[in-house]
Formats: sequence, structure tokens, C-alpha cells
Amino acid sequence: MRISSLISFIGFVLVIAGAYCPLLRPFHLFNYDLFDLNKPYGIIVLLMAVVGILAVALDRRPLLKTAAYVTLLLVVLLYIAAVFQVKSAFNFIPFKGIASGLARAIKFKWGWYLLFAGAILAVGGTFASKPKPIKQIQ
Repeated sequence: MRISSLISFIGFVLVIAGAYCPLLRPFHLFNYDLFDLNKPYGIIVLLMAVVGILAVALDRRPLLKTAAYVTLLLVVLLYIAAVFQVKSAFNFIPFKGIASGLARAIKFKWGWYLLFAGAILAVGGTFASKPKPIKQIQ
């Protein structure tokens, strides 16, 4: 296994681990992980991570690159959606100060670091070029 494949493998494992880690904590009561935020989206993120791991195991570089970039795109879109959801969760309250205070009570947790680190490592492993064969001297 090449070093770049190992880096991608570690990245996909971190994405799988990050899916089960806390991402949001509303009002310091309980934690939301990826499946609590959006279950079908979480299944798609995990499916792409599993496809990436299989691509590493089967040494399929084009599939590995596709899975890594799609995983990074999905994690970025999930973060953007979470930020917009938190900012607009209390827009039904007519008082802006109370609404913004309640929105600040929803905290982003450390699971985001694992998701982003895993997706970036998976993409980072795709940048290495194919190893050149060693020429034998005759």
C-alpha cells in the first residue's frame, strides 16, 4: 500500500468516526450527531466513506479520487446547512435580541474537526502521483 493510499484510508476512517461524534449541542442539554441532523444525508456520507475505503483496498485511483472529492463536498455542504439552520432556527420570534440569543445557545462541537480532517486527508491522499518504475541497469 502506498503512503498516499494510507493517508486516504485514514481520512475515510476519520469521516466514519466523525459521523458518530457530537456535532451540535443545543442549550447544553444533549448532543446531535450526523444522523440526528439528517439521517439520509448521514447514510450518504457513510456510503461515500465506505466506497473510498473499498477503492483504497482495491487500488482503484479514479474511484478513490471521486469518493474523496464527493466526501469533502458533502461535509462542506453539511456544515453550511448546519450554520444556516442554526442562524434561522428562531426567526419565528419577533424580537431579534431574543432570537439571536437563543441561536447562540446552540454550540458547534468537536465532531466537525473529525469530519473536516478526514475529508481533507482523503483528498490529500489523492494528490500523489503514480510511482515510477525503477529502471534496471544492464
